[in-house]
Amino acid sequence: MRIDGQVALVTGAAGGIGRELVARLLERGAARVYAADVAARADVSGRPPRVTARALDVTDHGAVERAAAECRDVTLLVNNAGVNLRAAFLRAPGLEAARREMEVNYFGTLAMCRAFAPVLGAHGGGAIVNVLSILGKVTIPALGSYCASKAALLRLTEGVRAELAAQRTHVLAALPWAVDTPMSGPFPGSKSSAAEVATGILDALEAGREEVCFHEMAEEINRGLAADPKAVERRFASWLPK
Repeated sequence: MRIDGQVALVTGAAGGIGRELVARLLERGAARVYAADVAARADVSGRPPRVTARALDVTDHGAVERAAAECRDVTLLVNNAGVNLRAAFLRAPGLEAARREMEVNYFGTLAMCRAFAPVLGAHGGGAIVNVLSILGKVTIPALGSYCASKAALLRLTEGVRAELAAQRTHVLAALPWAVDTPMSGPFPGSKSSAAEVATGILDALEAGREEVCFHEMAEEINRGLAADPKAVERRFASWLPK
């Protein structure tokens, strides 16, 4: 997909990767960008009239359906909304964090895909980008329920890709390592910048790729999983706080 002339809707657009995606979409000639987040906090000041801030909570399925009904010109859906509550499976005080992460990261994205698939199909096809994490392929135990939600989202992305192939809708999975945003929180080692990830996502989309990773750590994880997945599991298990 060439970005020029497309109409995009970006969730989680108030900051981080989402904000950078809005900027890069405009630079590449998107005809219109809906910058969506829970409270329409996306800063569109100084932006051309091609940008519209929109309040959208992806966990409110009624709101998702209304967005699809009102934004019928969308040809590119970017599912970037997500939460990381940094909760381990057993050490978390309860199930609330796990439920919240699944509700936003998995069910919210599923609702968006279901609502906008007919919109894209009505245009003869389009594209969906799901922003995941390389931790959808491996678990850091201290972030257990977040990793589980991203693993579910990776399986969702693969399934949606298959279901939408017949309507000529391309589906891209973006799998960054830690990104320099508040969502990542404290993290050992280097991080990718949000601008780098946003640019890479659009490069991959225009190249027709189905999966794109960011940071040498993500590439190292992929190589390790191909060679010895149990060694990768043990490596990250050692990061569990004592």
